Amino acid sequence: MADLKETLYDIARAIVDNPEEVTILDTEDGKDVKLVLSVAEGDMGKVIGRNGKNAKAIRTVMKAVAASDGKRVTVDIR
Repeated sequence: MADLKETLYDIARAIVDNPEEVTILDTEDGKDVKLVLSVAEGDMGKVIGRNGKNAKAIRTVMKAVAASDGKRVTVDIR
């Protein structure tokens, strides 16, 4: 799971203006992994993107990474 968390962390830090404020909480239940991404309030728009395109792209990449490990992932952005 550290690989999933690290991948999301790297993606989020590349997008935002305040990379030091990126935090990720993770929980794992068997093959299901839940990642909760928190960023600075001013960076929320950058992470979500116009019409949610960035958020959808992040979730798609994370699902592909998780599938290679035989897991399922959900990413919540807060």
